Amino acid sequence: MDAVDGCAGAGHGPGRRRVLSAAVAGAVTAAAGCEAGTPSPPRRRARPVRPDDWRIADEGPPDAVEGYTDKASVLPGERFGLYVSTTADAFHVTALRVGWYGGRQAGRVWTSQRVAGRRQPRGRLDLPTRTVRAGWERSLDVATDGWPEGAYLLVLTAGSGHQRYVPLVVRSATAAGRTLIMHAPTTWQAYNDWGGYSLYTGRDGTYGHRSYAVSFDRPYAASGAEKFLVYERPLVVLAERLGLPLAYTTGTDVHRDPGVLRGATTAVSLGHDEYWTPEQRGHVTAARDAGTNLVFLGANSCYRRVRLEADARTVVCYKTDYHLDPYLAGHPSRPTTDFRARPAADPESSLTGVLYEGYPADAPYVVENADHWIFAGTGAAQGDRFDHLVGVEYDRVDPGFPTPAPVEILAHSPLVCQGRDSHSDSAYYTVPGGAGVFATGTMRWVEGLVAGTGLDGRDHGMDERTRLFVTRATENVLTGFAAGPAGTTRPAPRDNVRRLYGS
Repeated sequence: MDAVDGCAGAGHGPGRRRVLSAAVAGAVTAAAGCEAGTPSPPRRRARPVRPDDWRIADEGPPDAVEGYTDKASVLPGERFGLYVSTTADAFHVTALRVGWYGGRQAGRVWTSQRVAGRRQPRGRLDLPTRTVRAGWERSLDVATDGWPEGAYLLVLTAGSGHQRYVPLVVRSATAAGRTLIMHAPTTWQAYNDWGGYSLYTGRDGTYGHRSYAVSFDRPYAASGAEKFLVYERPLVVLAERLGLPLAYTTGTDVHRDPGVLRGATTAVSLGHDEYWTPEQRGHVTAARDAGTNLVFLGANSCYRRVRLEADARTVVCYKTDYHLDPYLAGHPSRPTTDFRARPAADPESSLTGVLYEGYPADAPYVVENADHWIFAGTGAAQGDRFDHLVGVEYDRVDPGFPTPAPVEILAHSPLVCQGRDSHSDSAYYTVPGGAGVFATGTMRWVEGLVAGTGLDGRDHGMDERTRLFVTRATENVLTGFAAGPAGTTRPAPRDNVRRLYGS
């Protein structure tokens, strides 16, 4: 989404949980040194986890404590660097694995010793792309020996008591036979305005002075993990609670290595997964065609075409100024603008089944085909409404764009976006290779998993009834797709696009 965007016309089971809980409870890694060449402090064994341990109590001022890693993801046992700035005289770090531990939603894996604090520079601005890089000195070198695969929150706690998050994914080397959760750090970074610049605005707050490229070498603003907490964490907790065989990766890892998708039963795109490279899209499409089911639990997915620089630490997206990108002269089919836009138009609907249409929206989610297996056990009937579940961005099936067929629209929700009447659609289709693809058509789906709980995410007025509906439908998708290619294990889609859209 841009400031200029509006309504566009265009087999492990519970045993796995026990193993992971034991691994988290007893994991001790090689302790981290404070600076390169400094002796490592003694190891500290994990202590019991409280239910609210993952929640920050007090962020404090913006510069109280903040940090970033030199890798968005690591394999188990791989080391990473942590770069921290704080106004306090010391800090420590706690690694929490997000998941399900008998009702707890995170497990403590590792805690550092006390580390001397220092206030690091505010970063530098690289022209002409207006890219902010912190350029800090490394504070810790952390080994992940014994850390289970999964999504992590590194909690930085300053001596003052102020705290910030740093997200990290301990990725899986293979997803064969598992449900693969694809985290979206390129989208996290696109919206990150630390240092005054993002892919949306510059220091003066205008779109015209935005960054054309953003770097992972800086902290995330605010809590340090806002996009992960709102659009990703609730799904991780649910999937872990179900006891599914899970694998973890990021979009940048899928970009580099299609092998991580090989043999996955399902690949899950989370609540806000907007920025994709052509490589990531190609690899996910190939996995679908080979039988891997796909789930899109948000809206606006696979909307922006981006480029990762060679070091994979810089995300390039010129958007409407794509013609200013020097790279384009030698690569005319690789503009960093919307996938659907010219040149090299390739609308996302050929993969997702739905097309991003607009922002902002707020509307009830209206069930169309209540007898579909994804809605089994929800108690929903045709025409049932779930207030505020559609928003703040939405997708719909658009027959005017490339769309797989047959497509079954499961929910067809009337809305008004900037004065224009339209619909948001949840849709389901299959491909000849057997894979099923489900897209929710609303960005609030993952937030709906925690509606009314007071946990991260925003209720937007959604109630417990909506939370129960979204939770059961998501469980049906995940467990149904985990059984294998849905085109061979579930009823075929019943195309209703012509009836609903007339063409």
